Amino acid sequence: MSALAPALQAFFTDRLIGQRAASSNTIAAYKLAVRLLLGFASQRTGKTPSTLDIADLDAPLVASFLDHLERYRHNSAATRNNRLAAIHSLFGYLALHHPEHAASVQRVLAMPPKRTERNLVTYLTDTEVTALLEACNQRTWTGRRDHAMFALTIQTGLRISELAGLTRQDITLTAGANVHSVGKGRKERRTPLVPTTRDVLKGWLAERPAAPTDPLFPTITGTRLSRDAIERRLAHHVALARTSSPSLRPKRVTMHTLRHTAAMRLLLAGNDITVIALWLGHEQVSTTNVYLHADMTHKQKAIDRTKPLAAKQGRYRPPDALLAFLEAL
Repeated sequence: MSALAPALQAFFTDRLIGQRAASSNTIAAYKLAVRLLLGFASQRTGKTPSTLDIADLDAPLVASFLDHLERYRHNSAATRNNRLAAIHSLFGYLALHHPEHAASVQRVLAMPPKRTERNLVTYLTDTEVTALLEACNQRTWTGRRDHAMFALTIQTGLRISELAGLTRQDITLTAGANVHSVGKGRKERRTPLVPTTRDVLKGWLAERPAAPTDPLFPTITGTRLSRDAIERRLAHHVALARTSSPSLRPKRVTMHTLRHTAAMRLLLAGNDITVIALWLGHEQVSTTNVYLHADMTHKQKAIDRTKPLAAKQGRYRPPDALLAFLEAL
């Protein structure tokens, strides 16, 4: 067995779990990135993953791996950067414990993330929200579960990881109704529930008795819904909702779209951006500013308050023949 295998094991057990107490989501993301890298390196070198050496994972191989993610696995630049961040964390650990590979490790650590485009957020209008919720067949148990799950997400803006981790005891339906969740960085927060959402959850909890620690939105067998299963349920209902709401057809709707919808509903209701940041559990208000760019109402109000420009119509004509040549290039 090469030096890479025990170093990898120590990275996950000693560094991530023992020293950093990394969350399960972080460990899962790092584990996937390393597994993909080892699989790619194994194909390139002809070695089994357990016999790969640190020297085999040099900068050219890592660069080819990142290109493979985008070209053949069709990962976005953001996903590619996330995989690179995991690799950087691993190689930072290798630099401390295997200085004999310092030169190769430093070349990998010097690889920069790719610049990404920040697109406007996609969110659902009130009409589209109604169509989505009505697409849930409430004559079935799974339809009532999905209806309650989507209604809660659209009102509270919970992340999919937060939603999947909810238990029955996280819901308070008495005075001051709220949902308790644990978000990124293990930050806890309580989000108030409006009367309509409270009534939906009250009816859902009355469906069948269960222990307080049981999942709030379980599978038919009572186990916790996975993130992929939640996304599949949403895709199913969005496909049904598109028949009654044509504006949904060009939109790519995910559970994060429902989180964006909650934020935009708060913004359009006149709430300050700092309040929305607290509501969503954002650590920095700058993260929430993306919703300001997506809202044309605020921009229209701003331009309505400005004085129209007294500019004359006309076409620019270069005053010189050389300038005219440069303009024509």
